[in-house]
Amino acid sequence: MRWKHLPIVAFDTETTGLRPFLGDRVIEFGAIVFTLDEAGEIAEAAPHSWLIDPKIPIPKKVTEITGIQDADVAGKPTFSQVAPEIHALLRDCVAVAHNFPFDMAFLTAEFSRVGLPWPEPLAEVDTVDVSMAVFPDARSHKLGDLCKRLDVPLVDAHRATDDAGACGRAFLQMAQNADITDDLQAMLDWARAVGRPPEGGPFAIDDSGQLVFTQGEHQSEPVRDHPLHLAGLALAREKRLDGWHYVWPESIRAWIQRWLSVRGAGRHRPSPKTFRADDWMLDPCISDPRGTTA
Repeated sequence: MRWKHLPIVAFDTETTGLRPFLGDRVIEFGAIVFTLDEAGEIAEAAPHSWLIDPKIPIPKKVTEITGIQDADVAGKPTFSQVAPEIHALLRDCVAVAHNFPFDMAFLTAEFSRVGLPWPEPLAEVDTVDVSMAVFPDARSHKLGDLCKRLDVPLVDAHRATDDAGACGRAFLQMAQNADITDDLQAMLDWARAVGRPPEGGPFAIDDSGQLVFTQGEHQSEPVRDHPLHLAGLALAREKRLDGWHYVWPESIRAWIQRWLSVRGAGRHRPSPKTFRADDWMLDPCISDPRGTTA
């Protein structure tokens, strides 16, 4: 599949806090849909932006960072009202975000409240991962610092549409600098990103749009709900006439490892004042602290 011919949707959220599964909500969603021409240059950059009424007070600290206050979101649509449009934007595209697990966790929580699954983009690219690979010696992988290294403008940091646009342009600039071919798997490998599983594995997109298991004890259940079972599939072997062999081919096992690496672990800063390459720890926003499922 040719990724440069797909919609490239860079997105960002602003939120009331850091814990999507403990009551924090999205207050702004912004996205830029990039369309590339035959030469791989940006032909169009279409903005999509919503201020969203979270129906809870916006903390003073969030207002200080984003400039968004209660009066700005009063009377704006709730997430449930704009969820179908946001969901459609992120489906069947190359989705790009800076610290993807954070934004994905908030959107997943918001979507679940209105009965929608995560839209399963064709590719999920985290520009933090790309930055760490492209600039391994950099002390900071903050979006603003990444943009400075790439000479990408970031006019109004901490507003969703501006951050999304800068993130998307940074991704495209890094891909151009690395001369990444117009092959989706090649781009995924370079970006350390996750896409949909290869054909031939025990997975499918069901009628609701969820990635589910097609066999085994968790048949028809979402893959995201059973990461330990997924990890077991990567290790599963069976005995044949000539000895023990992996049940699933290398392409499937590699996808499982990539999925677990990208989806199964997140990062966050122990201090909001620093953003160094080694300044990461497990992020409580990526899973529901009320319980996990094997």
